Amino acid sequence: MTRRPLTVIGLLGTRLDVAARKPARWERWRPTVALCQHPDLRVDRLVLLHGDSFLAAARDVAADVAQVSPETTVELRTLDIRDPWDLEETYGKLYDFARSFPFDSAREDYLVHITTGTHIAQISMFLLVESRRLPARLLQTAPDSRRGDSVGSYSIIDLDLSRYDGIARRFEAERVEGRSLLKAGIDTRNATYNSLIEQLERVAIASRDPILLAGPTGSGKSRLARQLFEIKKARRQVRGELVEVNCATVRGDAAMSTLFGHVRGAFTGAADARAGMLRKADGGVLFLDEIGELGLDEQAMLLRAIEDKTFYPLGSDREVHSDFQLIAGTNRDLVEAVVAGRFRDDLLARIHVWTFTLPALRDRPEDLAPNLDVEIDRLGIALQRRITVSRQARDAFLKFARSPSARWTANFRDFAASVRRMATLCDGGRIAESDVADEIARLEHAWRSSGRPGNEQADHPANDGVVSPARRESRGMPAQESLAAQLVGRKRYAHLDRFDRVQLDDVVAVCARATSLSDAGRTLYAQSRVGRRSVNDADRVRKYLARHGLTFAAVRAAIHDG
Repeated sequence: MTRRPLTVIGLLGTRLDVAARKPARWERWRPTVALCQHPDLRVDRLVLLHGDSFLAAARDVAADVAQVSPETTVELRTLDIRDPWDLEETYGKLYDFARSFPFDSAREDYLVHITTGTHIAQISMFLLVESRRLPARLLQTAPDSRRGDSVGSYSIIDLDLSRYDGIARRFEAERVEGRSLLKAGIDTRNATYNSLIEQLERVAIASRDPILLAGPTGSGKSRLARQLFEIKKARRQVRGELVEVNCATVRGDAAMSTLFGHVRGAFTGAADARAGMLRKADGGVLFLDEIGELGLDEQAMLLRAIEDKTFYPLGSDREVHSDFQLIAGTNRDLVEAVVAGRFRDDLLARIHVWTFTLPALRDRPEDLAPNLDVEIDRLGIALQRRITVSRQARDAFLKFARSPSARWTANFRDFAASVRRMATLCDGGRIAESDVADEIARLEHAWRSSGRPGNEQADHPANDGVVSPARRESRGMPAQESLAAQLVGRKRYAHLDRFDRVQLDDVVAVCARATSLSDAGRTLYAQSRVGRRSVNDADRVRKYLARHGLTFAAVRAAIHDG
């Protein structure tokens, strides 16, 4: 195989290379002269860069190279750098040299000698090689104290790190760790989702541009935003904290104040100043979930805050500064919202730089099994007891979860809640087929009820029970035992008057469906609220439940995800 000509580009070492013209100079190690003395490194051309004031010294070095390596052609190039410790000037001069040099990589090979020159020059050379503006590999020489000669040693460094097995393994391990963190340790198998995670990890590391996470409710946007922050934090790309805001929960002045803060007296009730979430996120990450719910005024202020890093708190005429990275989440079609006039097109253009659409659960059936295993492990920690599932129960639940009848309207949020219910109610910490059958019955009823007009669940309070009639009978329990009886205990429930049992059953059934104590109070005391100026129905419900040793949280935990 024909050897291609080799060109070495280097800087004159004003201390190590330069020597008086005396025979003793051959006893010293001089990097530029020495690199041409290695029998296994034939240098065909040496391009030696030097300053104006060192032309004579460069000529002396060229003459010595001619003595030790007659086959080497030395080309002297003037590169006058006034302050060799100034990075901007040094890099700029070397960059201009690289752009003007007639490289011919198809015909010859190139090495860049980085042993000589200031540290700033060496760093600049490294950056130019790393960015391929100098299409070369790095050459490093060193004296050899053991041999005691003037030749020393050399090594060639290829910045294609994939060629270094140890380094490549470290990088791959780091990439795997990052992807695993984004997937919360779940060994997901869906190819589309895994590809999305891989791209998202690269963007999170390389960019500070806004990231938009789109997808249906419960697809994992909030969790993914938190994991993105952890990756950036681990790499020291953020110094601040993660600040989360659900835009669907703030409106009007409350939205302005929550996001941008306010000064004292900005509006009625503003007794003290408030910094706001954008300032709290300074140096960190701001996650705005359901960003499509923001009003147009808030959108305009947010756009300026993203672009200029400044904004005005509510009621203030002084700008404040906050440098944050934005992660936004939405389950809406923001393009349609722009057409409808509900979302600003300029803000969408700004946050649409990196958009990742998370698939719904129904589009990831192969990921249900690993998600089930991870949820069970998590629940064991949360419930402080070991949770297992029989093979038959696991197969039955996964078969149902993948079937067309499984609607999973809230996606993985529904799925996780379902697993939590089974883990909470199972006997001895082991989920059995009967637990799965109960949960399937509960889900199917809930999904049927949610598809009907109006609220027909109240007509069937028995359906809100946790345990199915078949299972109650298998345990020797009355087939129609209510949720209230299960919560207060059969013996205590049996000692109540029939009238009190009916009342307790209804109150517990309403609380099981309600989203809050206030919601339950509005339903239970709808008629008595009429004509009253002030109401405290939540407290009335709380006190009623307390008389029977219950709490609203306990009722919800028995039928929902706790």
